[in-house]
Amino acid sequence: MRRPFLLTAYESPYNPVHSPFSGKGRAMPSRRMDAIGGSPTLAITAKVNELKKQGIDVIGFGAGEPDFPTPAPIVEAAITALRDGFTRYTASTGIPELRKAIVAKLERDNKLSYCPEQIIVTCGAKQAIYNAVVALCDEGDEAIVPVPYWVSYPEMVRLAGAKPVFVNTTEESGFKLTPALIEKAVSPRTRLLFLNSPNNPTGTALNRAELEQIGDFCAAKGIFIISDEIYEKLLYDGEHVSPASLKAKIFDVTITVNGVSKAYCMTGWRMGYCAAPLPIAKAISKIQDHTTSNITSFVQKACLAAFTLDEKVISDMRGEFHRRRDRMVELLNGLPGVTCRKPEGAFYAFAGIGGVIGKQVGGITVRNSMDFASSALEAARVAVVPGSAFGAENYVRLSYATSMANIEKGLARLQAIL
Repeated sequence: MRRPFLLTAYESPYNPVHSPFSGKGRAMPSRRMDAIGGSPTLAITAKVNELKKQGIDVIGFGAGEPDFPTPAPIVEAAITALRDGFTRYTASTGIPELRKAIVAKLERDNKLSYCPEQIIVTCGAKQAIYNAVVALCDEGDEAIVPVPYWVSYPEMVRLAGAKPVFVNTTEESGFKLTPALIEKAVSPRTRLLFLNSPNNPTGTALNRAELEQIGDFCAAKGIFIISDEIYEKLLYDGEHVSPASLKAKIFDVTITVNGVSKAYCMTGWRMGYCAAPLPIAKAISKIQDHTTSNITSFVQKACLAAFTLDEKVISDMRGEFHRRRDRMVELLNGLPGVTCRKPEGAFYAFAGIGGVIGKQVGGITVRNSMDFASSALEAARVAVVPGSAFGAENYVRLSYATSMANIEKGLARLQAIL
């Protein structure tokens, strides 16, 4: 049997055998770190880049970032800010004009009314989510995490000293969360619920009625909602609805998180933000004061340009993703033993591989999603993310944030080994 490229979701450089920290005493990392894993998606992306450097032709379906360049007006705004010497500290929560621009964006696009003091600009939407978790959770509290989940949600909860409580959704229901599912997971320690629509990894988007039912339930139970809306502008079917816009009582328990990474092709710029009830916003501000302080100064000027960008730039990109989605789903459903529902948003296909489990693929017996990912990478030179990274075994995630040529080439390779 061949040795697979991917033996685990991530590999740690820490080797206790040769480490000065391997002895007894307090030289070891904190006990909290024992429960924290690395990011499988970042690890797979790094593995693909490593193989490409070796001259190996790999088709990567792992990356969670658009393959389009950052629009020129945004880049020019950053260059101008640099030339003007805008390179010093700013307020840790963001420059006033950017926070006002976010207020205007939320009013225009999401029918949400906030004041600038309720806006915190962060180093990516990831930091906004983590700050919110830390601000809301005490040691031993619980946070409800719908499955499949974005890989960082449970780890953020654990870092805060709280406990993730998982709620399984099903492909048959479109991976949709319901109050009935949430109620089974609620306890006296429940503090918050993660809501991600459109969803990573499934692409599922909840409609207005579904969000209202969840919001009513959480408001009645006093459960906060962290609404991760980073894919809001990459929605192909239906309308995007922000839960906080539905009712005042839902607004009062919702922290709305967004950013510029996906819609404006700015993943490496590291800008996100959250909008929260004022007491929560003040708590998040304290956390940021003592961790990162402000995000990069000149990036904030670039983000001002993003929020005034011609919407046609985004709609053109969305149209291309729409075409790629349809083609990828079509090809996936043509693979032996593989099924895939059509996602409503984001740029991921979450494919079921239940029909492949137990079979030999590329010289590897596929027992789980990690084996499938290993076989795909070794035998087909195709990188996918195992569903186990998202809490959903027997699935793999494929990103269609790549060219149509790569989609067709990569799926043809998988067809060959299957």
